[in-house]
Amino acid sequence: MATALAPVQQRQRQRRQQHYPIVIPLLLLLLLPVATPMSTAAAIGVNYGAMADNLPPPSQVAAFLQQRTSITRVKLFDSNPDFIRAFANISSLSLAITAPNSAIPSLSTPSGASSWLSQNLLPFLPATNVSLLLVGNEVLASPDRSLIARLVPAMRCLSAALSSAGYPHIRVSTPHSLGILSPSQLPSSGHFRRGYDRAIFAPMLDFHRQTKTPFMVNPYPYFGYDGRTLDYALFRPNAGVFDPVTRINYTSMFEAQLDAVYTAMKRLGYGDVDIAVGETGWPTAAEPGQIGVGVAEAEAFNGNLIRMVGSGLGTPLMPNRTFETYIFALFNENQKPGPIAERNFGLFNANFTPIYDVGLLRDPVVGDSWSGAVVPCSRDLWTPAPPVHTYDYEAIILMQINHAM
Repeated sequence: MATALAPVQQRQRQRRQQHYPIVIPLLLLLLLPVATPMSTAAAIGVNYGAMADNLPPPSQVAAFLQQRTSITRVKLFDSNPDFIRAFANISSLSLAITAPNSAIPSLSTPSGASSWLSQNLLPFLPATNVSLLLVGNEVLASPDRSLIARLVPAMRCLSAALSSAGYPHIRVSTPHSLGILSPSQLPSSGHFRRGYDRAIFAPMLDFHRQTKTPFMVNPYPYFGYDGRTLDYALFRPNAGVFDPVTRINYTSMFEAQLDAVYTAMKRLGYGDVDIAVGETGWPTAAEPGQIGVGVAEAEAFNGNLIRMVGSGLGTPLMPNRTFETYIFALFNENQKPGPIAERNFGLFNANFTPIYDVGLLRDPVVGDSWSGAVVPCSRDLWTPAPPVHTYDYEAIILMQINHAM
């Protein structure tokens, strides 16, 4: 989560060859097959939250995802038994479940980890295809230092307990906001927060290397854009941000964020560890007067994200890598606290009709309650590029710390 060259893929390839422009004859372009979002969405996952009073039962959600979409991965923010049970006997959908932050102290002991698994996960295996167990959510944003100190031991204990129970294939990880990075201006200067780099991230990345599990981050260009950087955040054509150290001109904020994380990992000697995207997305509504938020922008971001992730091209510093990716979110959640945007990240309405179309529905049927009217793809996604600008990573790091808290 390789296809013909979609527009975003052409830009990525041009970016990597920026010193040697290539003119492709028009006839050759016409002969190239056209990639569609559906063809690149096979490894795309979604975050399935339930802070709402109008959502369908989990069993209907599971059936919808299996029968009517190309989504193959689902991430839960807890270990609600009704939700886990709803995905039983659906081998085409893999599930990621989450142990709460509050459970981490007990999970950091072998007996506590085994007890939690016995109560919350093992009763549903192997009927439910669980592929990932997440230990907390954005724990490093917590002010509780003892909780942070017990995170890696909890990951180790849960991994060992899963192996002992006969499920060594279930991977263990934990999602991080970009608040784990110290403020920096460019991807080449990415590094983990001082004090956490050697004490927390070095042993955590060593765990990931040993267990062949992904280091999971939640990069949100939405929390770092402004009027000047909107196209940069939405994967639209733009003049880019030049990194003089690597001599790479970034035209995608999302890729720049991933490369900043990679640079921080590489500084500690763990550039070989896989990176997964636990959350990313774009809302369709926000505070009155906020620019860059609406159906067209959400469609542009998530549609181009799917193309980028499905292309197999990777990022400038991680060429040819694929990234297990979970879009936030499956539904709008009308009971989430906070700004208006927090309640409007959904891909689908509660009646399963798409809020906009990014190619995740398979063969929608006119009149079917699971298909409904589809908003046509925007025709103006590729707009003229703005002037070259610099990009301040400190802003997005502070925004994501506040979002996590």
